[in-house]
Amino acid sequence: MSVQPTRDDKFSFGLWTVGWQARDPFGEATRPALDPIETVHKLAELGAYGVGFHDDDLVPFGSDAATRDGIIAKFKKAIAETGLIVPSVTTNLFNHPVFKDGGFTSNDRSVRRYAVRKVLRQMDLGAELGSKTLVLWGGREGSEYDSAKNVQAALDRYREALNLLAQYSEDHGYGFRFAIEPKPNEPRGDILLPTAGHAIAFTQELERPELFGINPEVGHEQMANLNFTHGIAQALWHNKLFHIDLNGQHGPKYDQDLVFGHGDLLNAFSTVDLLENGLPGGRAYDGPRHFDYKPSRTEDVEGVWESAKANIRMYLLLKERAKAFRADPEVQEALAAAKVGELSTPTLNPGESYAGLLADRSAFEDFDVDAAGAQGYGFVRLNQLAVEHLIGAR
Repeated sequence: MSVQPTRDDKFSFGLWTVGWQARDPFGEATRPALDPIETVHKLAELGAYGVGFHDDDLVPFGSDAATRDGIIAKFKKAIAETGLIVPSVTTNLFNHPVFKDGGFTSNDRSVRRYAVRKVLRQMDLGAELGSKTLVLWGGREGSEYDSAKNVQAALDRYREALNLLAQYSEDHGYGFRFAIEPKPNEPRGDILLPTAGHAIAFTQELERPELFGINPEVGHEQMANLNFTHGIAQALWHNKLFHIDLNGQHGPKYDQDLVFGHGDLLNAFSTVDLLENGLPGGRAYDGPRHFDYKPSRTEDVEGVWESAKANIRMYLLLKERAKAFRADPEVQEALAAAKVGELSTPTLNPGESYAGLLADRSAFEDFDVDAAGAQGYGFVRLNQLAVEHLIGAR
């Protein structure tokens, strides 16, 4: 099937994704470093509309001011030449040894102050490039030993830092929204705000909760044996899905960062179906379809770009399959038989209170529990239809 991306698909990649040199805890790099400027041009050729980056992805850590200015000028030129945008930026608070105990929640106060300054500088650059989303992945915010981290104090410091970032954005007219990226473990033994639910709850404790949402990632949720589609559905329900990271994962393992759809394919299908068809009359989510994956260690540079194309193609194929699934009259009949639509009908009648419910004998006294218990919902048939559409059998 021929599928071609357009800018309206809003596909984006991070410099750190295709730029990963494939080092891991057991082996050295298997690929040379990619030049960020060449990467921008290559992503544009593949059909991406956007590119994101950590500060250190673009400007090597410790670069002097002249070097930094020169790199940024070249990056701006590449953005202008290709028409790509920078929908989101983020900050590396995990790679350098200074962040071994975290950035915002390090036990060392001086490290916390340095971390906040580093993020403020990236916000300045992001705003200059037109970005409106700052992603916050606290990969080192956590611990391996319960006695080594006062978690309540750490959450206080986390809140303090994020409140300051929001105030800085508002005072400078940047208009940033902030997307917290949850992950349960790796590289820390236990990372703070480990799941979508934890992060959403945390945003309610901030001074400007409306500016804070989440950036859930397929692999991060599935590492915790959670259902990614359920997680983003709840984030949408809270109006907290500010950004999304798509990749592939085979269950609760280490963070695999496979090509999107190369892990749990059925869940990838339901994710695309939700993002594209989740609300009547339009998309459920209108932000970037951002691929946060790593080209497999086995690939050479040509394989890197093939893997980037694979992400785009997988999403578009799943989008087509989901569209066909929704349009199939047999699927529509199966959805009705399964009473999927009935769940949108309020349990109480319009204007009804508990008094009316208590007065309704059909709701309890005369309710035939045996008949209700004997009914089938047809979920297996519905799922079989989804699978058949997914594999092209229908």
